[in-house]
Amino acid sequence: MNAVRIVDIARTAEVSTATVSHALKGTGRMTDSTRNRVLEIAGLLGYPTREARVRTGTLGLAVPTHRDLAWNFVDVAYYAQAVTAATAVAHRHGYALSVLPSTPGSGQALDLDGVILIDAPAEDPLTDTLRRAGTPLVFVGRPVNGRPGDLWVGSDHTTAVRSVLDHLAAEGARRIALIAGPGPESYSRVCLEAYQDWCAEHGQEPLSAPLVPGAGSDTAAHTLLGRADRPDAVYGIYSMSGRSLLTAARHHGLRVPEDLLVACMSEDPVYAETEPPITTLSLFPRLAMEAAVTALVGAIESPGAHAPVMVPHRLTVRDSTRRRPRHEQGGTASGGGNV
Repeated sequence: MNAVRIVDIARTAEVSTATVSHALKGTGRMTDSTRNRVLEIAGLLGYPTREARVRTGTLGLAVPTHRDLAWNFVDVAYYAQAVTAATAVAHRHGYALSVLPSTPGSGQALDLDGVILIDAPAEDPLTDTLRRAGTPLVFVGRPVNGRPGDLWVGSDHTTAVRSVLDHLAAEGARRIALIAGPGPESYSRVCLEAYQDWCAEHGQEPLSAPLVPGAGSDTAAHTLLGRADRPDAVYGIYSMSGRSLLTAARHHGLRVPEDLLVACMSEDPVYAETEPPITTLSLFPRLAMEAAVTALVGAIESPGAHAPVMVPHRLTVRDSTRRRPRHEQGGTASGGGNV
């Protein structure tokens, strides 16, 4: 018996071969009834639909590029560590790992057994394409427009941000600013909301500066420190914020930590060696990838309901936020929970 071809399905379903191809891949625009009819006919004719295909043994990892904000994932320690960890865990489970740009053109993702999406934004074309194709997905960072049953791995960003703000306030800061966004992903939104809520509870007027497209965090840092009513402490939710704040502080003649307390979210070990060393919040990307890959393999090999997985965070206090004598410092703080 000859193998069933796409043209055979198209002839039987009375649609174009392009429509059949899109229906099988979960792409293109068509009514649900047309897509379902094509898939039903393909199954009746014996065409190997996605559900019946042999697994490729390859997982995908979609990493945001943030080209409009002047950095790529290889420049950010969190993403670089995430890719390395995900590759190692995938190999341990017997899978290869393909790193994908988180862009609409990532059609190669349709040939993968499953995909992990880091910080997927709202209205994400790649996520929509993979959903339509029935590809098993795991989100790192709670999906903004999530659906019941979505599998995700995340950190308690609300508690994490509050731990930084509480520390800065305990060190004497009275006007704390935030470098955040813009970002359509859950991480940026939750961090900004946590900051605004904390300010409301502590009687402080929120003061935040968004990252400027094409300039990273440098412009945001100079904008904040150049104000007449400048802050006396700044927390940046992205890794490069620490370097930008040190540079901007020197430019404006401010001493860290005497005039300005500086902290940022980062996994970059260089912050232990800067002058002064910078206080950082870690979100443990290696633990996140361990959980995400393991969860994705489970979803592929044992489909069914899977609960979200939470990863802890840790605040490492260094000289950039120390105003009290060192013997009075508590060192580090850690925690975790639900966003």
